[in-house]
Amino acid sequence: MGDMRVLRPQSGPQEMFLSSPADIVIYGGAAGGGKTYGLLLSALRYKNVPGFGCTIFRRNYNQIFSEGGLWDEARDMYQGVRGAGQNLSRSRWVFRDRRGRITSKVTFAHIERDDNLSNWQGAQICEIGFDELTHFSEKAFFYMLSRNRSKCGVKPFVRATCNPDVDSWVAKFIEWWIDPETGYPIPERSGKIRWFVRLEEVVHWGDTREELWERFNLVTPEDRASPKSVTFIMSSVYDNQELLKVNPGYLANLKALPLIERERLLHGNWKIKAAAGLYFKRTQIGDILNVLPADVIQWVRCWDLAATEKTETGDPAFTSGVLMGKRRNGRYIIADVINKQMSAADVRATIKHTAQQDLAKYKRVRVRLPKDPGQAGKEQAESYIKFLSGFDVVAVAETGSKEARAEPMAAQWQAGNFDILYGAWNDMYLDQLENFPESKFKDMVDASANGFAEIEAKNIFDVTKLIT
Repeated sequence: MGDMRVLRPQSGPQEMFLSSPADIVIYGGAAGGGKTYGLLLSALRYKNVPGFGCTIFRRNYNQIFSEGGLWDEARDMYQGVRGAGQNLSRSRWVFRDRRGRITSKVTFAHIERDDNLSNWQGAQICEIGFDELTHFSEKAFFYMLSRNRSKCGVKPFVRATCNPDVDSWVAKFIEWWIDPETGYPIPERSGKIRWFVRLEEVVHWGDTREELWERFNLVTPEDRASPKSVTFIMSSVYDNQELLKVNPGYLANLKALPLIERERLLHGNWKIKAAAGLYFKRTQIGDILNVLPADVIQWVRCWDLAATEKTETGDPAFTSGVLMGKRRNGRYIIADVINKQMSAADVRATIKHTAQQDLAKYKRVRVRLPKDPGQAGKEQAESYIKFLSGFDVVAVAETGSKEARAEPMAAQWQAGNFDILYGAWNDMYLDQLENFPESKFKDMVDASANGFAEIEAKNIFDVTKLIT
């Protein structure tokens, strides 16, 4: 007989997550706490119970099947379990008894939009799992709660994981477990059970179900079954010693995040959100240089485009072009910033004149332009590339929020790895960065963040290689 594989939770929050008797357990608060492992392990507890079924949801298909995603993690865990077999076509693992009969199933599915919920009408799921609950709507959660039922003899239950998101409905739902002043979970309340009843789409809380029975005059057996028990269990990367052993650099990666993401993903802060000064501060600049350093090995001039000049009645966006360099020592420099409200024709002329000047002064500079979605954006990008024939130019589609695009540059800025060259534009530029994302205009921030992304894309030239 071969060796039997043993899967068990780590002591601490993961063990609490697996052992809680609550109807709904929400496990999270920070990245790297072993939440997904706990969720996949929970599904194995009743694998030998005939008729038991678990469905674990992610928001979209890619989050399940992308490299290293939920399916890969499940395969790493389940493939050594006796009686386990995968059915990839149905996104499902099945577990069989010694006679080869199927006892239980673990299915992976996604709910990308609320109009997908009708696909689950009539479903009966004993264990419902949500990986990253904040990615789902409140409507989706409570609709699927109505599908949380079973005839297998196991009391139906819900298990969910999440990272902090101050703007999500989950933040309101678990607020009793969170310190309203600091945004951090309250350690003494982690794992404590409360009860709620949802009436007319409003959630009402009580310390006991009897309290809710009395408050809302719940007297029939059906009514008295309506309150559900809930708990929130806090976790952090420090609880996941197995991860830190296998990947000791993971903690350093979390510590290197910009302030907002570091507070959320390392410290589990449910109140932190973007505010002025949390991305870029003047005091975090390395130096204001009077002379351009001689060791710049990569240059990019990145543009954020606007095509309407300022009028008496309007105040349109600016066209911004930020010249950014990376030095041989790994530091970055902002060498020049153009920021003007111009007509479309003036925008094109300015970009070309600037490219000519950059070429003469800095020898070789990549020009990066944004590419808007749709056919019109594609045509505009192609037109610019043709217009700038002879220059090294790329057009790149922007993805994600402005804040998300700014975070990689902000991490380096906050570490003091940026210098700027002295110029008349300095105050204008630093004012906008320091007020981001609350400033009215964000053009220079967008151009800077996209320029940083281009430099770090690893496909940009090294100008020192041109020197013979």
